Amino acid sequence: MGKFVYEGSVKTEIEDRALTHLQLVITAKLRRGEPFPFSWREDASVGGGRTTVWVQPSSSLVFKYFGSRQPAINRAWIEALAYTANTPTGLHMVPEPPEDPNAGAEG
Repeated sequence: MGKFVYEGSVKTEIEDRALTHLQLVITAKLRRGEPFPFSWREDASVGGGRTTVWVQPSSSLVFKYFGSRQPAINRAWIEALAYTANTPTGLHMVPEPPEDPNAGAEG
């Protein structure tokens, strides 16, 4: 279980595979200078509810992974997460879709 840390104080645990995909989407948006909201549901052990942070190029972000191996990347999941990041409600976790069997194929 990895951790996402925002501005040194707001923290949430996110499974390493999901965190890797979120990191790819977040860093792509920030490289383009595109700020956005990022929301997640809190575990009942920390009071439940939902947290939203405003992510912008000057934000201090930490992606802390429990495991040492980088998981395989699912392009379909990256696209699904990026789609949410470009909506008015902002980035939020969506279930991992099946990998597109044609991903990477030349056509």
